[in-house]
Amino acid sequence: MRRAAALANLSLDQQLDLICEGLPALMGSVQSLLDAAKELSDHPRSAAILSRNASEEIAKILILVDLVRCPNRLRASKTSAMIKWFYNHLARLIYVEAQSWKPMSVQQLQDYIDTHRPSHYLEGGIGEYILPNHEVFQRESDMYADIICHDDGTLHWHDPNEMHRNSDLPFDFLGECSAPRPWKVCVALRDFGLFTREGLGIMSDAWSKIDFREEETWHDAKARVEEMLVACEKAGVIAKHAQQDQVSCLYNSWQMPMYHLEFSQINVSLGELRAQRERNLAMEMGY
Repeated sequence: MRRAAALANLSLDQQLDLICEGLPALMGSVQSLLDAAKELSDHPRSAAILSRNASEEIAKILILVDLVRCPNRLRASKTSAMIKWFYNHLARLIYVEAQSWKPMSVQQLQDYIDTHRPSHYLEGGIGEYILPNHEVFQRESDMYADIICHDDGTLHWHDPNEMHRNSDLPFDFLGECSAPRPWKVCVALRDFGLFTREGLGIMSDAWSKIDFREEETWHDAKARVEEMLVACEKAGVIAKHAQQDQVSCLYNSWQMPMYHLEFSQINVSLGELRAQRERNLAMEMGY
């Protein structure tokens, strides 16, 4: 297990071959997790765990797809970093979350991602609370009972079941639990034949023409989608059950490629946050 890094040692064609082999397994994994989560609506903690695991499997699909969208001349240099995100919980959680964002450019997309990377952050009217990274904490607080340390050093037990019993959040608080938007993107890609070996080649050819690095925009991405879908139609790889609304999904809900972007956690010390909290208090008090 955990040997996807071997992709870096393969030729471009071999990479596409192996990715094509793996996509059905990943798609099946997501579907089974989402189906199981729906059956556990009376057990919100368990449903949340399965839904979040499904989201991380969706992220793995999108990361591999971005590797395919990476220009051929750059793919060898980007494979190791992309596989790092493939195995990183925080990166996967951000990757899925990012599918719903509408940045003006790739650089702004990185700015949005950066707001989700700090290990801790301030919350409250003047930043009076120090909290851990939301994405990681939410994942771990659902999965584990554990001892938590407050900012003042006091310790207490975290009970994940109690957290869900006291929550007013609906079962699908992760967003359309049975069919989250990033999952619809993956299904659309599959139904338009882009997860076949020929389809992956079409995707690679269409997206290799532009390097999405900084100033590239949604307009650039939509042009790549159009070229890709036209090529799929000519190649006859589109499934008969593909729907017209799936075209809109690919145009509007498939994020720009993120092969150049950074997802690693930014470590923020408690000392820095306490100092910032004191500055916030001073400004609030007017001194």
